[in-house]
Amino acid sequence: MTESGAAPQPPVRTEEGSVEPVRYEERGPVAVVTLNRPRYRNAQNSAMTYALDAAFARAVNSPQVAVIVLAGAGDHFCAGHDIGTPGRDVDASFDRQAVLWWDHVGRPGADARYAREMEVYLGMCRRWREMPKPAIAMVQGACIAGGLMLAWSCDLIVASDDAFFADPVVRMGIPGVEFFAHPWVLGPRFAKEALFTGARFGAQRAYELGMVNRVVPRADLAETTFALAGQIATMPPFGLALAKRAVNQCEDLMGMRPGMDSVFGLHHLAHAHNAETSGDSLAGLDARSMRDGAGE
Repeated sequence: MTESGAAPQPPVRTEEGSVEPVRYEERGPVAVVTLNRPRYRNAQNSAMTYALDAAFARAVNSPQVAVIVLAGAGDHFCAGHDIGTPGRDVDASFDRQAVLWWDHVGRPGADARYAREMEVYLGMCRRWREMPKPAIAMVQGACIAGGLMLAWSCDLIVASDDAFFADPVVRMGIPGVEFFAHPWVLGPRFAKEALFTGARFGAQRAYELGMVNRVVPRADLAETTFALAGQIATMPPFGLALAKRAVNQCEDLMGMRPGMDSVFGLHHLAHAHNAETSGDSLAGLDARSMRDGAGE
């Protein structure tokens, strides 16, 4: 049995025998979408991104689903974008869903990076943020960089007391992740501290900043999250969709969407600078060197 009391779902396997990167199940009015690469702390590659998008679309189009819960299998929610696992697929083509732009594969230099990241990172997170059904991120352990983007795309965040958060990409010379919600979610002062230091901050600090809605012991995480989802599910669905859209529109009127657009350009200036000066758009850093730089 799972912590929520439901029978665990057997792993779904691809033709190659590998576990699917995202699991989907419905528990009454709640759709549970689970990142499923626990061996790699749920590092997000493109295959996971498109599987996640398909799962969200399935939940949105399911009449019985009122609320979506995004979870991470294993000890960690998501350690960020995949920059070094055997499943890294940065040069693979997928059917694009978020933006109408050309395929990045085979394009030179900044053209390829810009096309890919506008689709799989910024575009997808914006698409998910606009889902009409409320989404709750259920976060335990690491929620780093790209993991923050996934959590921030949700409407609410329930975190275990051992969860921790960070955006350490300034170590690469990059001003922050592509879905740059930092000033709106963390406030300008702490956003600068988090970026300037690249340091972790815990669930309690995230709660104090207003980034996290609830902090509970890990043993109570699933029960608390599904209780909250069940409470929300009793509300009129169209009312929920309009309330969500109202808050999102107000955030955008406060500058969130154009701010992200401007920072996305700075993000790609940094990638181009790294490629020009070091020959690598990530400044030669991988997941291990990023952890070592943080003293983890």
